[in-house]
Amino acid sequence: MDFISLLAIAVGLGMDCFAVSIAAGIAVRESRLSVISRIAILFGLFQTGMTLLGWAGGSFIIAWIEPFDHWIAAILLGIIGGKMIQEGLSDSDEKGIDFYSVSVLLLLAVATSIDALAVGLSLAVLKVQILIPALIIGVCAVVMSGAGFLIGERFGDHIGSKAEIIGGIVLIFIGLKILAEHIIGG
Repeated sequence: MDFISLLAIAVGLGMDCFAVSIAAGIAVRESRLSVISRIAILFGLFQTGMTLLGWAGGSFIIAWIEPFDHWIAAILLGIIGGKMIQEGLSDSDEKGIDFYSVSVLLLLAVATSIDALAVGLSLAVLKVQILIPALIIGVCAVVMSGAGFLIGERFGDHIGSKAEIIGGIVLIFIGLKILAEHIIGG
């Protein structure tokens, strides 16, 4: 597989990471470096890992998860997005979605990397050596996640107190996009 095709695949897989990171950048107001590092690294690791898993597990894993993978991603993003909107609308001073929480970040990492399973399987079918493609996919996810967070951070500074609502809406739209792509494409 040529580098340009591989890079296009990596960017395509990284788009959900990018969008979720924008939402995180909008919502997070303190210790930003800590959160951006965690998000970018975790998303990159999951993109890489799911690609490797899809390649190694082959059709068994895909056959088992493919019928409902879009629902898993949409539900996870919808729950987190809904909670962000709820917290943004609340008059409470309580903290909203905890982007410092490992469990929240793991849910987001899984939701944004499910498609990488199918890509890994496709690469196995094409008999592509997986290590370099998986690393490129992971590095691209790290870069796109970091860039998304920084863009969200910039917007968050300008939109102020309703930033969490906008971040939640972004996550819900990503989940709906995943469902729409499955319905239209499948």
